[in-house]
Amino acid sequence: MNHLGNLHYAEGSRKRKQRIGRGQGSRRGGTSGRGDKGAQSRSGYSRKIGFEGGQMPMHRRLPKFGFTNINRKEYLPVNLARLEELATKGLIKDGIVNPDILFNLGVIAKRRVLVKVLGNGSVNGVLNITAHAFSATAKEKIEAVGGTAHVLTV
Repeated sequence: MNHLGNLHYAEGSRKRKQRIGRGQGSRRGGTSGRGDKGAQSRSGYSRKIGFEGGQMPMHRRLPKFGFTNINRKEYLPVNLARLEELATKGLIKDGIVNPDILFNLGVIAKRRVLVKVLGNGSVNGVLNITAHAFSATAKEKIEAVGGTAHVLTV
């Protein structure tokens, strides 16, 4: 009967680690299973990432193209339809909308992103929206019902 005092591992379930390079009697002495000569037989050898055995590697065979514009500003789009939906549910207080409120309502995932309001949808109530950018149609629709579109400086 097994008790805590006489527990053992199952027979054959545990193997000893093979000790490499410990003499000829260990079956892994001499060259320690690394073969004779060459970079792979030396200590400290590590193959370069993308090394293909001396063949011209893929990253050098393929041509370079394009560039990354370091001045690009990435805006997160928010449609008027979404803002109107929030307003009808009563989640927007006093018609005031800004990126912090949108973050707290879960419309945008990160706090520090540039928000652009797009004109998809319609606005029924007065909304005073503060964002980093507005499309022309969004600005028109907001101001047509008496709201304001205030642009935040980036």
